Amino acid sequence: MSDSGADSGADSPTRRRPIVIAQLLLVVAAGAVWAASRLPWVVIQSFDGLGPAKEVTLSGASWSTALLPLALLMLATAVAPLAVRGWPLRVLAALLAAASLAVGYLGVSLWALPDVAVRGADLAHISLLSLVGSERRYWGAGLAVAASLCTLVAAILLLRSASVLGRLGATKYASPASRRALSGDAQTGEMTQEMSERRIWDDLDEGRDPT
Repeated sequence: MSDSGADSGADSPTRRRPIVIAQLLLVVAAGAVWAASRLPWVVIQSFDGLGPAKEVTLSGASWSTALLPLALLMLATAVAPLAVRGWPLRVLAALLAAASLAVGYLGVSLWALPDVAVRGADLAHISLLSLVGSERRYWGAGLAVAASLCTLVAAILLLRSASVLGRLGATKYASPASRRALSGDAQTGEMTQEMSERRIWDDLDEGRDPT
């Protein structure tokens, strides 16, 4: 009967809620990173003197090839908590924390990079001699930063859930000797309390003050 109670406690909706929230956050983060990879990040303007000026738009996937793999990683790890517990869940949380830092770095770097023209021209295969300007588009980078925050929160929730479920598992799988000792202590306490109550009633019946 105690095993059943431990099972229900370990898998109760209250215990599972942080994991479910983390899974939803990871799905949202994966979608945001995928959208960021499709949005324009940098626009390169060039003019070779022979024709009209040209513009080449670099999407997030072109600007950073790591975005799509990171989106797939987040989507895959959204399912993993259904199958892992204990230290594998902690490893998964650490992996997600590293992924959140990577995505956040990619988003913030668009703001922090002093000049995107040289790298953009290289990615767009445009000669620096024909380069006349560049522009940044911040929506994609903003989505990447938002996805980074969602992933970090999910990693924290999974790490806390791993600790809680680990303690519940340790209680559930206590050795038979430990269970018998706990049961014996409980029975001894009940017998002591019962004898104390009986002694009080006996003293009252005989006219003595039990206090």
